[in-house]
Amino acid sequence: MMTKDIPLTLATLKDNTRDGQLIVVSPDHQFYAISDAYKTMQSALENWDRALGVLAAGSHYLESHPKSGLPLPGFEHFHSPLPRAYQWVDGSAYVNHVELVRKARGAVMPESFWTDPLMYQGASDSFVGPHDPIVMADEAYGIDMEAEVAVITDDVPMAISPQDAAAHIKLLMLVNDVSLRNLIPGELSKGFGFLHGKPATAFSPFAITPAVLGEHWKHCKVHLPLEVAIKRSGSDFEPFGAPNAGVDMTFSFAELIAHAAKTRHLGAGTIVGSGTVSNTDRSAGSCCIAEKRMLEILESGAPTTSFLRFGDQVRIHMGDYFGNINQAVEPYQPL
Repeated sequence: MMTKDIPLTLATLKDNTRDGQLIVVSPDHQFYAISDAYKTMQSALENWDRALGVLAAGSHYLESHPKSGLPLPGFEHFHSPLPRAYQWVDGSAYVNHVELVRKARGAVMPESFWTDPLMYQGASDSFVGPHDPIVMADEAYGIDMEAEVAVITDDVPMAISPQDAAAHIKLLMLVNDVSLRNLIPGELSKGFGFLHGKPATAFSPFAITPAVLGEHWKHCKVHLPLEVAIKRSGSDFEPFGAPNAGVDMTFSFAELIAHAAKTRHLGAGTIVGSGTVSNTDRSAGSCCIAEKRMLEILESGAPTTSFLRFGDQVRIHMGDYFGNINQAVEPYQPL
């Protein structure tokens, strides 16, 4: 059976290794079992055709014999599903977001952006856990969250078509692609892409097969609201945005994978991000502060929403499918 036919929830617990311990999570998210055959998520992805059957059998057994499992710990004990990856590429599938940001600074968006995806290659040597803090040396960098959806692939051949790329989507996750807005313009002006402006990324506790989403997974898009809330220091969480990830997504994940593989093979465990989820319906809110600030500039001539500061907290979730990303912003303390 193909991945799309088998509902499966996987995660990685922190241990004393860099790659953590792969676990199978029960469908109700109450229990888990350790994978003996595949110790890490990467090893499972490199042997996916065999691993899927083994891991699915473990999931079925947990569902019918819940007492055989261990109680699921708090998300602070979780790594990102892949604590590090051979490749992390992030697209910008929501062209509405790109157009809005460029419009606010008076830049015209090329028509090619509607037919040729934007994509950058991010640092993937060390991701942070879904409840690990966003640690930053200076809040003046303009700390921003970017809530996204991502897929993990198996081995993808070069020059694949979007139609064939769909079969290589094995798992789905949520993303907080942290961006440092005050550093990015200077980097882009050099004409050579991001480095300092894109610090460590966090992913949701659970990585799920598309089958878990049922009818919400259509045309290689996730048709659910991605909910973002921010807790400012000294206050409670307040909703920030909940745009639907399946609406206004100009490029599907199959198209993003095909774009990434245009001139090279993609190794098993490649993560492909959607870019910041954004809807043209402004009532849905935003998934990043920069977009909201741009809307404020367009409406009143000046932004009023500040970037994240030390003590603030960000929460990202999508129904009960992925667990949640919940990160506080903390100052970096050198050892």
